[in-house]
Amino acid sequence: MFREIGLIGATGIAERAIIGPARARDDVRVYAVAASSAERARGYRDKHGIPVAHDDYRALVDDPRVAVVYVSLHNSAHCRWAVAAARAGKHVLVEKPLCLSRRELHALRRAAADGGVRLLEAVMTAHHPWQAVVRGMIASRELGELLSVTTHITFDIPPGAGYRFRPELGGGALFDTAAYWLQAVQATVGLGGATAEGHSDFSGPHGVDVAFTAHLSWPSGVRATLHAGLAGPYRADHEFTFSGGVVRLRNFLRPSAGALPVNLIVLPHDGPRRVESFRPLGYFAAQLDRVLSTLDQPGTDEVARSAERVALMEDAYLDALGRAAVG
Repeated sequence: MFREIGLIGATGIAERAIIGPARARDDVRVYAVAASSAERARGYRDKHGIPVAHDDYRALVDDPRVAVVYVSLHNSAHCRWAVAAARAGKHVLVEKPLCLSRRELHALRRAAADGGVRLLEAVMTAHHPWQAVVRGMIASRELGELLSVTTHITFDIPPGAGYRFRPELGGGALFDTAAYWLQAVQATVGLGGATAEGHSDFSGPHGVDVAFTAHLSWPSGVRATLHAGLAGPYRADHEFTFSGGVVRLRNFLRPSAGALPVNLIVLPHDGPRRVESFRPLGYFAAQLDRVLSTLDQPGTDEVARSAERVALMEDAYLDALGRAAVG
């Protein structure tokens, strides 16, 4: 089925996630864009050869030609415009994080049900084959019992650059990185039964969390930790520690730059080091393929997976706020 996509947000991530991959396909086209101003939308239209630039977001949502809306605004605007698009009968792909709270999640699910449409979160790293391999290692106990998962995600972003340094816009290290961490843990360990805690001094500009440490704990004693930051050096690693060895994945965001490989380094305590290699894969092309395939498979509830992640992200953030408030 051929589909026309509308972009809410004239952003760099829309170029990489939607415009580039769509050009390689004959079943989809980026048809329209709306931005923070009509002038910005027209400039983006001309730069990328998009047929239509709407004067505002509402006009794009109401455009009958648009079948799928991609929302890539600041995080605090995700819910509002995803709800508007869903109520207008459009399928919606929302850049991560899908939303910031359980309350917003409820509104999104209600709008999707009322509009009879699909709602998906754009976590580009999801479903990479390495996740199934690690899940198999955990299930088979080939390295013994899983003890912990440690994730580092740090970006080198100039202070004050954009919404990431504005907490009222959903900025901060946790909201910028948690979806990658939680999705990886969800796909390998599972999030059922986990409880979350968070730590930050919220000492960045405007009181934003430029550094955040989050923990998940399970009754079994397994623990997953995220160390997130907006002030470099750049890092994007996962490490799975077992009773009989360690599995490491370095630079897991690398395929965001194109069809590039990632490797799992397996380090048994009682055996030789080995490398599990995966064919080169471009995250964004794979994500668009997955999204369009999901739209053609009624009954697949991607929001249920996002709901687990949103709940734990909110819990970690509120816990950190509470700790910071009491000193």
